[in-house]
Amino acid sequence: MAPKGWLDIHCHFYTWQDDSERKTAIEGMRQACFMVPDDWSWNVDDSLAYQDKAGVQMQMLSYLPQTLDKLKAANDYAANVVEKHPTRFGMLCALSTDEPEECLKEIERARTELHADGFAVSAVYKDVMLSDSRLEPVWKRLNEMGATVFSHPNAYAPARDGRPSPLIEVAFETTRVAVDMLYRGIFKRYPNINFVFSHCGGVLPMLSGRLELLGAQSWVPNPEKLTSEDIHEQLSGLWVDCAATAGTGLQPAIKMVGEEHVVYGADCGVPCSTHETVEKSRAAVVGLEKEMGVKVGTVGGNGWKLFPSAAKRVEAGGMNDSAS
Repeated sequence: MAPKGWLDIHCHFYTWQDDSERKTAIEGMRQACFMVPDDWSWNVDDSLAYQDKAGVQMQMLSYLPQTLDKLKAANDYAANVVEKHPTRFGMLCALSTDEPEECLKEIERARTELHADGFAVSAVYKDVMLSDSRLEPVWKRLNEMGATVFSHPNAYAPARDGRPSPLIEVAFETTRVAVDMLYRGIFKRYPNINFVFSHCGGVLPMLSGRLELLGAQSWVPNPEKLTSEDIHEQLSGLWVDCAATAGTGLQPAIKMVGEEHVVYGADCGVPCSTHETVEKSRAAVVGLEKEMGVKVGTVGGNGWKLFPSAAKRVEAGGMNDSAS
């Protein structure tokens, strides 16, 4: 039996040391046309308050800094938050996928020291795509573990056409990387990894039919000799979250992966999300579940299947009353 409250797989956090570091980060965002307010910040108490308001039992924390030292420090911080609030937070251990050996070390630390619930990766991290062949040892190890791997695009990439990456570019980055992983046979070789792509998989669900129809034709480079059936099978085996895209992305996502492989993501903790936008997205999930004849709460509860240790913590510690 899964816990009754929703599980939110998509919660960002930050580990700024002081206000000066926070302001520097905000200025960097503004240079990328990401118009962040001066007073923007993140903290545990605000996150808990949102969970209570929204009926969310637990949020999975993830943060992918661009230096190895900061990434490890972020993982330490997240593990500490989970230790203090084991029934309200989970941890997705960030991996520096530009350095496979460091990834393997952090995977082991996640298992033995941090007790992470899963892993977080950037679709492109320091210009290295998740489809890069150097990551084969990483996928092999994660496949052995039957790990859940949450992929998020780089929302802080340079602006395009005067607009910040989080508006539309994140969707295309996710799609390009997922398609490259498909054609390089990663999903086929490592079936025990639960790959979760954020934002309803970008535009991948809308293009999945095109890929199945045309992707195995002779004019398409296809080193793994994928058939149309292979493409359908690999895409339908993926997972997606519905963060900030449920209104128009949920139906195509369900068509691609099925309702049981869509999980809830609020996208809290970043300046491109507000309580208003997050609540509109959550309402869209509920509305579409009703419209499609799916039991209300299905998407909110699907994530527990990916994180059995988190579910056990909640069951052992008791449900949070406000999230029941």
